[in-house]
Amino acid sequence: MKVLVTGAAGFIGYHTAQALLARGDEVVGLDNLNPYYDPALKRTRLERLAHPRFRFEGADVADRAAIEALFARGGFDRVVHLAAQAGVRYSIENPHAYVDSNLVGFINVLEACRTQRVQHLVYASTSSVYGANTRMPFAEAQGTAHPLSLYAATKKANELMAHSYAAIHGLPSTGLRFFTVYGPWGRPDMALFLFTKNILAGRPITVFNHGRHRRDFTYVDDIVRGIVAAVDRIATADPAWDSDAPDPGTSRVPYRIYNVGNRQPIELMRYIEVLEECLGRKAEKEYLPLQRGDVPETASDLSRIERDLDFHPSTPIEVGVRRFVDWYLEHYR
Repeated sequence: MKVLVTGAAGFIGYHTAQALLARGDEVVGLDNLNPYYDPALKRTRLERLAHPRFRFEGADVADRAAIEALFARGGFDRVVHLAAQAGVRYSIENPHAYVDSNLVGFINVLEACRTQRVQHLVYASTSSVYGANTRMPFAEAQGTAHPLSLYAATKKANELMAHSYAAIHGLPSTGLRFFTVYGPWGRPDMALFLFTKNILAGRPITVFNHGRHRRDFTYVDDIVRGIVAAVDRIATADPAWDSDAPDPGTSRVPYRIYNVGNRQPIELMRYIEVLEECLGRKAEKEYLPLQRGDVPETASDLSRIERDLDFHPSTPIEVGVRRFVDWYLEHYR
């Protein structure tokens, strides 16, 4: 297949493009290389994607004319839309970046998929959409009407926008709610990267919620397996969908939502402990309250994605954190 991967220079996009190339697909990678974090890391990822079946396109998904032109000449069979402004905390400081990338960018991709008759759109959502929910584990059948951050609200809006295009235009779409992704080539603004950098530099690490967080940490290779499985299974209407008892994760139109997680919530202090073991150093910890927009716990119910896409996460944090540390030490010498 010919697959467009937006955000291909990003953490998950890079790994996804690698996996699609490895199995023989033709991949076009789109990214604007914005400076939210060090563009040098993004450029290095792109260098590693060099392949006869890979082509890079530098453009912003919020640039309507550029997206229309790319799709018009692209001939894409499937689209994996991962480009977005990420981060719960940054959305408090710079909300307009989320509107531009996550809302304007998403409608541009939807319209281009519609006009060019793309077979299937797979896009990134987030576990953050569960917001004020406290019943664990989070399941797709739960309501998600109470997001706690603008980032989560934009991702919930993406799910609703995709449903409208499935209903009006018959565009098959699958949204994937990722749970705390980590691994080699990760984002420098994420906890594991920040913790590693500070511990090696002898600086204290910031531990929010006084270390009482529990997170469904999910290794990037497992996330990518879920993405590729979704790409291959075009979303269909659910014949059992009942408007009197509507299921938010399916529909009577070609639309699906799946959790992609690890199903093994881990206490943040255990996560840090594993990192300390891998680095051979203890961390100096600065404890702070829960940050605005954050949630104290996440846990994924994976029964649907296991049933429909045969997805089974297989990487414990002891293995995943070790792989990250090995990469970090090699990459940053």
